[in-house]
Amino acid sequence: MPGSFTIRSMQPSDWPEVSLVYADGIATGIATFETSVPDWESWDAGHVESCRLVIDIDGEVVAWAALSPTSRREVYRGVAEASIYVGAPARGRGAGSVLLGELVSCSERQGFWTLQVGIFPENEASVRLHQRHGFRIVGTRERIGASKGNWRNVLLLERRSQIVGV
Repeated sequence: MPGSFTIRSMQPSDWPEVSLVYADGIATGIATFETSVPDWESWDAGHVESCRLVIDIDGEVVAWAALSPTSRREVYRGVAEASIYVGAPARGRGAGSVLLGELVSCSERQGFWTLQVGIFPENEASVRLHQRHGFRIVGTRERIGASKGNWRNVLLLERRSQIVGV
């Protein structure tokens, strides 16, 4: 990647740039069912406070990753849904792999034993990225949601920690 990059904790002041990366992912049509970027308050309320990460290249946020709780039940306190978005300028340059690796490490430091993700099957790069980091496909949620009038499948992948909860 041109210039140096840094992985650091996401700050609320990063939201304008983070939201642009998120919007870029939405625009691909293969990253999410979301059709618009939420405001900071909504996004903040839906994500775990720890393990909010960004990649900064030459002072510009080009990728982000975060965790969302999957349940309020105590028994699932160590299970989270992972999200990772890499902006177009950083795609295919290794930023996603570095970021996902750090997200996994951060999640384990915070006591998470299982990470899960839902990925559209046609987002092959994301599926491969997650598999390289220990995620495995556990099933397909068939026609789980509609996007622009078309029912879509979602692959469910999960990663079980070999450190936490063993």
